[in-house]
Amino acid sequence: MSNKYGLTEDQLSIQEMAKKFADEVVAETVTDLDARHAFPEEEVKQCAEMGFLGICAPEEYGGAGVGCLYNDFFFVEMRMDHLSNVLVIEQIARHSASLASIIDAHASLGSTPIAIAGTDEQKRKFLTPAAMGEGLCAFALTEPQSGSDAGQIRTKAVLEGDEWVINGSKAFITNSPYAATFLVAAKTDMEAKGSRGISVFIVPAGTPGLEVGKPEQKMSNRSSYSCPLTFTDVRIPKENLLGELNRGFPLFMKCVDDGRVAISAVAVGMAQGVLERAAKYSKERVTFGKPICENQAIAFKLAEMATEIDVARAMLYNTARMSDNGLPFSKEATMTKMFCSEMCVRVCDMGLQIMGGYGLCDEYQVERMYRDAKLLTIGEGTSEICRMVVGRFVLKEY
Repeated sequence: MSNKYGLTEDQLSIQEMAKKFADEVVAETVTDLDARHAFPEEEVKQCAEMGFLGICAPEEYGGAGVGCLYNDFFFVEMRMDHLSNVLVIEQIARHSASLASIIDAHASLGSTPIAIAGTDEQKRKFLTPAAMGEGLCAFALTEPQSGSDAGQIRTKAVLEGDEWVINGSKAFITNSPYAATFLVAAKTDMEAKGSRGISVFIVPAGTPGLEVGKPEQKMSNRSSYSCPLTFTDVRIPKENLLGELNRGFPLFMKCVDDGRVAISAVAVGMAQGVLERAAKYSKERVTFGKPICENQAIAFKLAEMATEIDVARAMLYNTARMSDNGLPFSKEATMTKMFCSEMCVRVCDMGLQIMGGYGLCDEYQVERMYRDAKLLTIGEGTSEICRMVVGRFVLKEY
C-alpha cells in the first residue's frame, strides 16, 4: 500500500493487517450476515484477538498501547492511536459498514469515556475487559424524544444511600444485546436547565431493572444491532458515577467528537469499497463492442468518485491527528463528519449508476452499501445539526 499520507511504520502495519482481515474474512461473510440481519459474532471475536477493540485504550488497562499484536496474519510491535483506529475502521468498512460501526460504537464511543474520566478502579474493572474484547461497550445517550437535542434527556438518577437509582429509557443504542457495559447519561440535577445537571454512569449488563429491547429492523447496518433500553429502578453502587457529578454532558460531547471522526472513517472506507467495485465492473462490462470504462460518461464518474474520496481521506486523517496531538478539534470533527458522510452518499449513488441493473442486486454488494450510506448522514449528528455546529464556530471566528 502506498504511503502518500505520511503514516508511520506502525500505522502502515496496522492498516495492512486490517486490510488483509477485511479482504480475507469480512468480505466472505458480509452479504450473508446482512441478508439474515445477523450479528457478526465470529468477526467481532477476531477483531478482539487482533487488538482492534482496544486500540484507543492505554496499554496498562489492556489496550493495544505499545505492545505486541498477534494473529494469523502478522506479528508486530506497534503504538496505537486514534489515527490507527481510523485506519482499522476504514479498511473494514470497505466491506462491512455494520462491523465497522460496531467497532466505532465500542472503541470510539463506549469505552472512551472510561479511559478519559474513569478512576483507576473503574478502568481496571470495566475498561480492561472492554479493551481485551471480553465484552462490548454501549454508549447510551439518545432517547426517544431527544436525539439531536441530546441535552434534553429525561432519564433520571437519584442517590439513595450508597446507590444511584436510575429510571428512564434510551433509543437506538448500538451493541446493546452484546454489551457487557453501558455508559448511561442521566439527569442528576432536576433544577438545572438544558444540558446542565447531567451525569454519566457505568451500568453493567444484567443489572436488575435494565431491559434491552428488540433490535430495530433498519434499512441500514442490518448486522449492527440498535435497541431501545428501559431503566426501571436500576440500582448501581455510587462509585459507578463516571467523572464529575452534573458534568457528564461535556464528557459525552468530547466522545461524540471522537465518534464523528470514527464514523467519517466508515464513510471513507465504504466509499472506497464502492469505487473499487464500480471500477472493476466498468472494465469487465462490455457494451457496443467495448468496456464501458472507455465511455467518457463512466470515466468522469470514476474520476469524481476518486477525487471526492481522496479529499475526504485527507480531511479525516488530519482531524484524527489533531485529536492525537491534543489539539481542539470539535469544529474539524464536525466538518469532517458532515463532508465524509455526504460524500459517501454521492459516491454510492454514482457507483450504483455505473453498475446499472446489476448494482441493484445483492451479489454485487453496492446496493447494500447504498442502503448503509444513508445512516451516516443521520447517526452521530445529522447533517443539519453538523451545519449548525460548524456555523456557530464560524461566527465566533469571524
